[in-house]
Amino acid sequence: MSEHRRKPPQSRGRRAAQPPSGGRRAAPPHGANPHSHGMPSDHPSGGRADARRADRRAAGGRRRAANGSTAVGGRGRGRYEPGKKRLIDYPRSDKHGWRRWTPSWRLVTGTCLVFMGLLVGLAGLALAIVEVPNEKNAAAIQQNNVYYWSDGSVMARVDKTNRQNIALEDIPKSMQNAAIAAENATFWEDSGVDPMGIARAAFNIARGQSTQGGSTITQQFVKNTYLSPEQTISRKVKELFISIKVNAKMDKKTILRGYLNTSYYGRGAYGIQAASQAYFEKDAKKLTPAESALLATVLKGADLYDPAGGLGKYSSPEANRERAERRWNWILDRQVDLGMMSKAERDSYEFPKTAPRKPLAGQTGQVGYLVSIAEAEVKAKLGITQQQFGQGGYQVHTTFDKKKTAALAKAVDKVQKEYIDPKKRPEKDQHVQFGAASVEPGTGKLVAIYGGPGFENGHFTNNADTQGVPVGSTWKPFVLAAAMEYGTYRSQGTGVSPESEYNGNNRLKVKEQDGSDYLDKEGNPFYQVNDGDKDHGYISLRRAMEVSANTPFVQLGMDVGMDKVRDVAADAGIEKDSFDPNLNPSFALGTSTPGAIEMANAYATFAASGTHVDTYSVTKVEYEGEERPGFDRPQKETAMDSNIANNVTNVLRGVIEKPHGTGYLRARDLGRPAAGKTGTTDKNKSAWWVGYTPQLSTSVTMFRSKPDVPGLLSMNGTGGFDSIHGGELPTQVWVEYMRAALKGQPAKDFPQAVPVGKRIDQAGTASPTPSVTETPEPSPSETETEEPSSSPSPSTPSPSATPSTTCNPRDLFCNDTEGQTQGQTGGTDQGSTTGADGGTDQGSTTGADGGTDQGSTTGRPGNNENGGNTIWGQGDDG
Repeated sequence: MSEHRRKPPQSRGRRAAQPPSGGRRAAPPHGANPHSHGMPSDHPSGGRADARRADRRAAGGRRRAANGSTAVGGRGRGRYEPGKKRLIDYPRSDKHGWRRWTPSWRLVTGTCLVFMGLLVGLAGLALAIVEVPNEKNAAAIQQNNVYYWSDGSVMARVDKTNRQNIALEDIPKSMQNAAIAAENATFWEDSGVDPMGIARAAFNIARGQSTQGGSTITQQFVKNTYLSPEQTISRKVKELFISIKVNAKMDKKTILRGYLNTSYYGRGAYGIQAASQAYFEKDAKKLTPAESALLATVLKGADLYDPAGGLGKYSSPEANRERAERRWNWILDRQVDLGMMSKAERDSYEFPKTAPRKPLAGQTGQVGYLVSIAEAEVKAKLGITQQQFGQGGYQVHTTFDKKKTAALAKAVDKVQKEYIDPKKRPEKDQHVQFGAASVEPGTGKLVAIYGGPGFENGHFTNNADTQGVPVGSTWKPFVLAAAMEYGTYRSQGTGVSPESEYNGNNRLKVKEQDGSDYLDKEGNPFYQVNDGDKDHGYISLRRAMEVSANTPFVQLGMDVGMDKVRDVAADAGIEKDSFDPNLNPSFALGTSTPGAIEMANAYATFAASGTHVDTYSVTKVEYEGEERPGFDRPQKETAMDSNIANNVTNVLRGVIEKPHGTGYLRARDLGRPAAGKTGTTDKNKSAWWVGYTPQLSTSVTMFRSKPDVPGLLSMNGTGGFDSIHGGELPTQVWVEYMRAALKGQPAKDFPQAVPVGKRIDQAGTASPTPSVTETPEPSPSETETEEPSSSPSPSTPSPSATPSTTCNPRDLFCNDTEGQTQGQTGGTDQGSTTGADGGTDQGSTTGADGGTDQGSTTGRPGNNENGGNTIWGQGDDG
């Protein structure tokens, strides 16, 4: 046989169109011998058929008629005509496989050009259609916002326009420059719009967020003057095209004048003249460059940049002033960069002093604080700014109960008049403040608050919704609830019973879960102390709660895990930003700083058998006669097992009902089933009572805070007491209010608590019998026998050195938990100064509820400047 294989016959005229086969051997025709090595078949006609099949395979299975190729034949299965080109060659006819679906650069470029052309055409059409409105928006015809009590009666009518338009000649050049430098440096040259800012704002709107600036001065003038306050993409598009036309029709000076006369500067002031009067009590034409820079600063958001403070928990005078100074300095520096003033001139200016804030009409007494809470909720849910809301026309229906609000204010006023006398004790009774909140369990309704003495008295911070006041031992119920839910590392997931016993002796070394000592950042052991240096021996968690012993709850928190304590508190209603970020032993004793509203709502979760509902204050909002969406009642959530919550309530009832309980003296006067917990922080910087019945949960806080002075002042000596106790004045306010608020309502009992978990005693417990027998608690009128301080009990580790710890200068509340001071009935502090309710004071600082702070030997681990090798735990008296 010849070594040259015979080639099959080829069809004439078609060989040229056949692409290379890539080395593949065609399948033998039907009937051919697969082992013939290319020899011809017995059927000559098979060669032509094989050629036709190879031709089809080489074509890659191209779609013919469907892809625009010219078909030959009458059945739609014709062949390509390679010489004919398509208008849009896609899929690409000259490529194979996935490359056929990759568009060419010509196709991409053409598509982009067509798309851009369409956009330009549509923009031109829109620009031709959109006209500058002949009339200004509703801001020129200002309406009030009307607030209603829960019974439908009018609570307040606020936000009447405070504006006086003035000519540009009466606005100093320094104010014009400051506004331009802060808001739109290219104002005099630009076309009136910022495309990137528009895109960014549209993206934020689509995500449901605030536009967060990004507009030119022209755009802001158009928004303030011609458009509605709604934040939608369609309004933003209108703003864009109207701004282009306004910029073409009006001169820049007219636009700048309109912007400065329509902008909102806070304090109810619209326009530069009203703002100048509100902040500096002078006409705008007399503004200095430093004052002008401050007014340009508040344009960014008065509630956050007014140095006197604003509305909201993050708008304290201290925080606002820091933000305002930072931006004020930036604006002046920006003017130097832009050549508007010299460096020497800029350096000559100091931050200006502003006039005190004045109450707006209709916002006196508690109404101002109620309005601020409702307003914040409306703006958040509708996604509108203060300026937009301030244009009026909103009818806001609230949850606030008129009678309960009056009763709460009356209760605070009664206690203040009875005990607080600034004229008699100017050094001790000045700057005393109360805050309180009342929440309906199971619904989340905020029915009453006490925010302070009122806007008319110069107090604009809402004490019911502020942060910075540590809650002390009112935090311990969250530690107990976490132990019931998660157990400890020794219980293998089984919940811990409140009958479990922990070492309640004083000066106990805190242990990690692996049994090692808890060490501070310098590697020193951390010792926790009790109020009045009292040794309780091994004590049940129930009794530890009643007498507010600290060492059991610090070690319990460590055994459970402070992260779990935090999670339980969060589920109950404490907000994330209220937590102390340091999950150290003192976290169990209330170093976190939630406000009165949060604490009342968190305890309402216990009252509602573990059901949590977010607090709310607005039930309905109407605007221009139409009800706005977004104000449905919050959904109920299961924060914890109902029996765990009921067991916490059962334990907290003992705080009131047991003679040794820290709330026994005052809270039991309510005369109906109730539960609660005291909280008094070290050095008496704050005192708390949070208590509840099945119908109402109310928290009361008391503290001293001086304007322009950071941190809290001690309340030692306030009201004529050696120290202020959580079980004293705050509890008395609570009782006075709850009596009035629940008047006419039948007394209800709490659900029965079924025993939970199992007894898991502290590691190292030798026997259920306490190692030290606790002396029976005396009656509240007695003083407990002084205990020796020279030698600790046998079960108490002896410290290696006398404590000499001081607080970190940056940590204002490092001693603000409930471990240094004894409970209300009989805490002894080894001194000659008698504390309230039978306790005596060992040193110069007395703890609440009858016990005392042991001096300056306490500190939060990790935040102390330790002079020795022993760290003492801080604490609060209960």
